Amino acid sequence: MRQISERGKMARRRGPSIKGKLLNKSREAALNAVQTFNNPVTTFRAETFIVLMVIAWTYMLHAYYRQEGVEYRHYTSNAGSKRRRFARTKSGAFKYWELEHCLNEKECPLDSPTKSNLRFLIGLRHEIEHHMSAGADTRFSSRYLACCLNYERYICELFGQHHSLGAMAAFTLQFRDLSLADTSEEAVEPLPSNVATYIRDFDAELSDDEISSPYFRRRFLFIPIVTNKEAQADEVIEFVRADSELGKAIKREYHQIMLKEVERPKKLPGEIVSLMREEGYTGFNMHHHTLLWKKLDAKNPGKGYGVLVAGTWYWYERWLDEVRKHCASNTATYIPSSP
Repeated sequence: MRQISERGKMARRRGPSIKGKLLNKSREAALNAVQTFNNPVTTFRAETFIVLMVIAWTYMLHAYYRQEGVEYRHYTSNAGSKRRRFARTKSGAFKYWELEHCLNEKECPLDSPTKSNLRFLIGLRHEIEHHMSAGADTRFSSRYLACCLNYERYICELFGQHHSLGAMAAFTLQFRDLSLADTSEEAVEPLPSNVATYIRDFDAELSDDEISSPYFRRRFLFIPIVTNKEAQADEVIEFVRADSELGKAIKREYHQIMLKEVERPKKLPGEIVSLMREEGYTGFNMHHHTLLWKKLDAKNPGKGYGVLVAGTWYWYERWLDEVRKHCASNTATYIPSSP
């Protein structure tokens, strides 16, 4: 009886499994990431969110690999030998796979757009971790949201619905109406050049299917409405089925608008010079144009004056306005005096 009793005590003392502990840490990290990002007094949002979500995904994938019997510690082994030599820290602890290593394994259960979303966040963290990056909180919110929804989807899919965090984060109240903020080029502070270059290069490597996938970035179209339906009168958001006539019409119109917005007119340097000469600034030439863009560091991607396409630099209308302003301020140089 005493033996049974002692064994019973041992059973009662047994805590969560290692997989359970990993999942608990993962969920706590994810909740803290969202809580921090939604905190109105937090000024270090993007950086903190990314760090915590990387931790959350790392622990979740460690739990999955443990569940599947995959060794997720770093090790080396000699050819022809089954003996493993595990890598350790200076204090003797095992070194476990970082998130990027987890994503690269063939046993990784995540789909390609979800992996791309996480790789984007890992790379963005490397670019902004040593300095403040203006605009990082809002510019990539669609990718942050996709990260959260992907996390919820996979923790439920891999470990069960009882691990869901969906009921723990409600709609966040706002001090600004759900209307378009001032996103003009003058109002939005340009990204640091290294961040802008990273975004451009990363997105250029993605397929069209990946970059348009809701698992890479999640976006919603909001239209303010007034409803007479009593059941919906107090709801902040009303969802329209994508396959409904209204949904199809909105998608069709929105797609056309986005195409017009994305396809920004671009001009070669020679076209800029020709336009200025046609406007009367006949003394303006390519040499002057080159001196101007170098002086203003206009090819810095973060300033939004132009874009590099297949090795050729193209200028946006915004740069044309700058050149026009420059010429107007230096008429004595660029407009020859009458004889």
